[in-house]
Amino acid sequence: MKAYPLKLIPYKKGVVWGGTALKNNYGKDFVGNDLGETWELSVRIKENSVIDNGAYKGMTLKEYLGDPSDFPLLVKFLDANDSLSVQVHPEKTEMWYIVEASEDAKLVYGLNESYNRDETKKAIEEGTLENHLRYVPVKAGEVYFIPSGLTHAICKGIVIAEIQENSDITYRLYDYNRPGPDGKLRELHINESLDTIKDITDEDIQSERYSLGKTSEANLANCRFFTVDKYDFTGKKSFENDSFRHILCLDGKGYINGEPIKKGDGYFIPKGLNSYDITSEAGISVIISTTKGY
Repeated sequence: MKAYPLKLIPYKKGVVWGGTALKNNYGKDFVGNDLGETWELSVRIKENSVIDNGAYKGMTLKEYLGDPSDFPLLVKFLDANDSLSVQVHPEKTEMWYIVEASEDAKLVYGLNESYNRDETKKAIEEGTLENHLRYVPVKAGEVYFIPSGLTHAICKGIVIAEIQENSDITYRLYDYNRPGPDGKLRELHINESLDTIKDITDEDIQSERYSLGKTSEANLANCRFFTVDKYDFTGKKSFENDSFRHILCLDGKGYINGEPIKKGDGYFIPKGLNSYDITSEAGISVIISTTKGY
């Protein structure tokens, strides 16, 4: 297959907590005002990124890569116009980069105290779980690493770039008694959640975030699941590629090996393209993600 920077059309998902920020601020074409997720890098059975330039325009990235069943990475934009459910993942580690945040924005980031299954179950039964959730204020530019087993939720007023293992197993612990589009309360997975939650400290999180070492000031995470770097620059910057890279443009505009890139765009750098250049006259901000050994 010919190797060149592949511009990707994301898989888009309307959800009860979605809004219009991704449409209005990041150029995402979508019918409706509930766009909550754009899956910028997605190689899956159903939800796939589609190539939008060059010789393979119209082909899914999955087809381009030879229909792999084990592609390791999933990259998303999320617009939390309302709060997401409180969740825990049994087999998925992820990282959030806060792209936008309202003045009072916050996250659920673990629990206020050491995890006790019986006490948490009692709080759910008594309707007092929110008193046990650890809420942290957030602002644009911050990074939050979410290991498997950490209770978490994105609250309203936040746009996030999410880099994660390519798994979508989610247990919903709490959902504010909020009905879904059909008017019914959304399904909870209380027992599964209680069995999955781990007692994770901030030190544990930081240790796992950089379990393979912090490689540079640009490095946001470097663990066994993914490596993520963020660059803000003007002019030309050259990069090496020994596997694949996904480039997500957060702001500005420029070119990747002559291919135009602007705020909201995502590009896939395939294995075989051993180096690439990003240039920008007026400045550009990008997140570059990859994973080891693929």
